[in-house]
Amino acid sequence: MLLVIDVGNTNTVMGLFDGDEVLLDFRIRTESRITEDEFNILVSGLFKNENVKLSDIKNTIISSVVPQMMNVLEAFCNKYLGHKPHWVDHESVKQHMPILYDNPLEVGADRIVNSVAAYEKYKKSLIIIDFGTATTLDVISEKGEYLGGVIIPGVMISSEALFQRASKLPRVDLLKPPASVIGKNTADSIKSGIIHGYASMVDGMVKKISKEGDLSPKILATGGLAPLINDVSETIEKVESSLTLEGLRIISKNLKLIG
Repeated sequence: MLLVIDVGNTNTVMGLFDGDEVLLDFRIRTESRITEDEFNILVSGLFKNENVKLSDIKNTIISSVVPQMMNVLEAFCNKYLGHKPHWVDHESVKQHMPILYDNPLEVGADRIVNSVAAYEKYKKSLIIIDFGTATTLDVISEKGEYLGGVIIPGVMISSEALFQRASKLPRVDLLKPPASVIGKNTADSIKSGIIHGYASMVDGMVKKISKEGDLSPKILATGGLAPLINDVSETIEKVESSLTLEGLRIISKNLKLIG
């Protein structure tokens, strides 16, 4: 079996593949101060509930934007899985996708993994919107080239800044959009501003990118808040929740890692 791990600033997503089939997937909070032994207890507990043994895992591939986690996961794999993990970097993906960034090393591993998975599935120009700690828009050409993208402060980061700086404004849940764009109370006004506001910003950026790049792209969304924004967006065509895990699996096949 193949273990794939994507370490984000807020959450870490893990998946277990048997060949091309995903057997399990989990989302946990990223904790950069965790030890390899604590990480083992956590993972073992998740897998035990599904009757999976760590000894069943033959290879591991990891993408990470949190440098502090690299030593932890390297130690976990060596100590508890009995093998070194493969780390996704520019070298491991360049044969999948040319990176037309000024400095390809600056592109986050998760963004490249998402792009590889999306192009593998759709084989056309794409804009991939990832609603994570930051909201990113990644642009793929018809030929499968990574053209660049946009980085925006994430929905939750912006919301938290608002609640911290405006002491009279209440904290609100962001589980669903308000009934109307025009809020009739403070809570709904805040929800509308955050949810509809972000959707409108994303829609506007999609249109600007498409015009500038002379593209007719398919618009995909991923990340924890993708379903919420998708409900009110005018441009998002499909939510692909497992994009990162699929991208890691695809890259692992090219590296001939045994699943």
